Amino acid sequence: MTRSRSFAAVILPAALGAALLPLPTPLHSQAVATTASAPAVRELSRDDLREWKTIRNTTLSNDGSWFAYLLAPNEGDAQVVIRSVTGTRELRFPVGEPGPGAGVTISENGRHAAFLVFPDADTQKKLKRQKKPVHASAMLVDLESGSTRTFEQVRRFAFSGDRGAYLAMLGYAPEGERAAQSAPLRVISLASGPTLTIAGVGDFAFDDRGEFLAWTVDLPSRVGNGIQLREMSSGVVRSLDGTERALYRRLTWADSGRSLTLLRGVVDSAAKDTSWAVLAMRDARTGSPAVLSPEGRGDFEADLRVSPTRTPSWTDDRSTVTFGMRTVAPAADSGDSELPDLVIWHGKEPRLQSQQQVQANRDREFAWLAAWNPSADRVVRLATEDLRDVRLLNGGRWAVGSDQRQYELDGNLTGRRLRDLWAVDVRTGERRQLASALRWQDIASPDGTRILYWNDGHWHVMNLASGDTRNITQNLSVSFVNSEDDHNVENPPRNALGWTSDGRSVLLSDGWDVWMVPVASGRAVNLTVNGRERGIRYQRRLFAHPDERGIPINSTLYFSSYGERTKQEGVARVDVRRPGAQSLILEDARLQPMKARDANVVVFSRQSALEFPDWYATTLSFQEPRRLTNANPQQSQVAWSAGARLVDYVTDKGDSLQGALYLPAGYTEGSSYPTVVYIYERLSQNLHSYAVPNETRALNPSVYTAAGYAVFMPDITYKLNDPGMSAVWSVLPAVKAAIATGVVDSARVALHGHSWGGYQTAFLVTQTDMFKAAIAGAPLTDMVSMYSSVYWNSGSANQPIFESSQGRFLGNYIDNADAYIRNSPNRFADKVNTPLIILHNDKDGAVDFNQGITYYNTLRELGKDVILLQYTGENHGLAKPANQKDYAIRMREFFDHHLLGKPMPGWMKDGVPHLDMKRHLQERQRAADGEEKQEKKEPVAMTGR
Repeated sequence: MTRSRSFAAVILPAALGAALLPLPTPLHSQAVATTASAPAVRELSRDDLREWKTIRNTTLSNDGSWFAYLLAPNEGDAQVVIRSVTGTRELRFPVGEPGPGAGVTISENGRHAAFLVFPDADTQKKLKRQKKPVHASAMLVDLESGSTRTFEQVRRFAFSGDRGAYLAMLGYAPEGERAAQSAPLRVISLASGPTLTIAGVGDFAFDDRGEFLAWTVDLPSRVGNGIQLREMSSGVVRSLDGTERALYRRLTWADSGRSLTLLRGVVDSAAKDTSWAVLAMRDARTGSPAVLSPEGRGDFEADLRVSPTRTPSWTDDRSTVTFGMRTVAPAADSGDSELPDLVIWHGKEPRLQSQQQVQANRDREFAWLAAWNPSADRVVRLATEDLRDVRLLNGGRWAVGSDQRQYELDGNLTGRRLRDLWAVDVRTGERRQLASALRWQDIASPDGTRILYWNDGHWHVMNLASGDTRNITQNLSVSFVNSEDDHNVENPPRNALGWTSDGRSVLLSDGWDVWMVPVASGRAVNLTVNGRERGIRYQRRLFAHPDERGIPINSTLYFSSYGERTKQEGVARVDVRRPGAQSLILEDARLQPMKARDANVVVFSRQSALEFPDWYATTLSFQEPRRLTNANPQQSQVAWSAGARLVDYVTDKGDSLQGALYLPAGYTEGSSYPTVVYIYERLSQNLHSYAVPNETRALNPSVYTAAGYAVFMPDITYKLNDPGMSAVWSVLPAVKAAIATGVVDSARVALHGHSWGGYQTAFLVTQTDMFKAAIAGAPLTDMVSMYSSVYWNSGSANQPIFESSQGRFLGNYIDNADAYIRNSPNRFADKVNTPLIILHNDKDGAVDFNQGITYYNTLRELGKDVILLQYTGENHGLAKPANQKDYAIRMREFFDHHLLGKPMPGWMKDGVPHLDMKRHLQERQRAADGEEKQEKKEPVAMTGR
């Protein structure tokens, strides 16, 4: 039994449910809330960090009437909240500690909502200790009356399409049987209430309209397995197929209409394999499915079979079904002799053996794309060994394939991943090469007859039938090259927003404005007009309908807007007939808008360094927004940052950059504060990001500012061949500019970064004594050895990262030795005078553990003040909460000692012997538990620093 049986909805009026809270006053200066209005009550406690809420899995009903979300603490049990968008009604339901499938689904007609309810956190811990499964139940809510029904043992559910008249819920397999198969399916009528239970179901799906429910019967014995179809209006059930001891998988309805596909498998015990067939019905109401089985067919090569790893599906015109083919591997000889444990790494292989090992499952399950015309009973193989990557385009007439064979080895060495592009006729399999040595993504037109692609610094459109190509941007006065990209990449493109629905134009970005560019003839139009002039980037289109194909230009378009220098975010409206962006909202905040599918209702979250991303309701005019949520009202009771400022500075190479400076709680103008500088690449865009307080984020701005620190996040721009020196040229002027504001105490500045930021931290302390202390997480320390090391998480070499991505080097370390050496921290270890902690884990699959160990050993041999923290078994980042919390605490202790003068803990002063480590950790845990109990008895008052 789960707690769901006693759950009740809590219906709150507006005054209690935060329904009428006002939108925070818009702020339009670059300095945000620079003084505290009142002293904070107390510092953040461990309970605060665990109980701070987040809003997850938001959903808006199609008619815009209901907004629902999961309200969950950092640790512990959550609530589902469903509230009226225009009224005052709010319903809250406890749902335990969220697991897979957590969240809310509102029926298509907006009348009901459903969600999974899990055991509470304590119960789940007990079940896991007992090695018992954690099962959920489902709750159904009538949104009109507020009445609820609970259904035990539910792992997945779905409403019945557009009509929303039924709810189907799939349970768990009986204990001892296959977990994902043979489960009971319950179907209830939402209008009249009766429940239909179907045993032994493997999978189920409603069609889009909700007229039919299809399910597979999947019993452990396989006797009676098949595919069943129920017409929901009449209740008539029909068997579509049933084969003795068969398996049925990948049940799929077409996007619209009544067309159905799935796979049927028959186990071949002798071959220790399963033979699969494709089943397809153009109209599930009538007749039996057409069946495609490879046996005895001339259009299947002898070693090919139907693949179970690709879902079959109908093309748009319902003439063709695409499916996957697989190669039948010869049975391995199970000889008795012991085989050697050998891996052969050959220099001619395009992929490293390590990469092949990481991608083994992908390779094993690879399926060649093929097309089957059931009417003509003809199969056409679209993908082959020399054209493996093939994708079907809208309309079903054409497919596009990529051949990277001749470029693959070089791409895995340099990162310049090129491919030849081919058109494939779906009806005949005939193919024609369209272009060679392309690097960037291509985008198909809505009707699937043309493609938009980038080459030689311009956008081109190609007709797949004729092969005719047109450069559509060469005569324009504006460039679509991303000239601000500082990687070692030639003429990268700005992102294309997509095709118009009529296929006559494409929408392109020049980095500031959105242009509508005709693909055949006509004049390009700047739709937004003022982006470059006002320093506003119109970044992406908003409010696309889920069923649209292409961007409709007969209606108003909406775009997100971003002030490059102000960091303001907003929404702008464009009438295609009268170009020019009209700003609807532009705030000193980060905004995330969402529109109802069938109504002009918009909800959006708004966050800043001061404000949790709560949600607001408005219309497409964005006038008079109403607050819908108030997730963390307790924030007013704790010490909190006094706001955030932009700091402008010029690098040593003349680039104008910015940094985000987060002010400490209790900030007083004219006072200077200890400051932690966090670095990666460009970070000033996070000026208005809210940091949810927690125990697991190593450097959490909210936690540090609550404790009296300032936190500074500057931008870094890079020069080729000098990633380390670029950090010096950017970060040091940034910190000097932050000190000049008066906020940052120049004698109390620390530095932290992880991964690429860890590399830059490890390098910076070899070039400056500006920082009182530094922590480098998973740092690259020797660029020469790192270049040819393996990125074990992907299995690929680091070489392409160095030449075409983050490293920003020109060539390898043999041809460019000086650049690699002068940017390697370990070559300047003797210059380090800053107390340094290195975090590096033994199973790091991104930056080899040896990078941290060798730097540590070098610094140790030189007598430097260095500590290495290794969390056994962890990868590039920390995954275990206990490790995350421990690292965050040690980081705080390190900075508190060096910047605040607090006593140095024993582990930092003398280390901990291996045999004493367990006792050391236990003692720290007991001490932390004791402090937590003391905090609850005596709340800590906030004192200014």
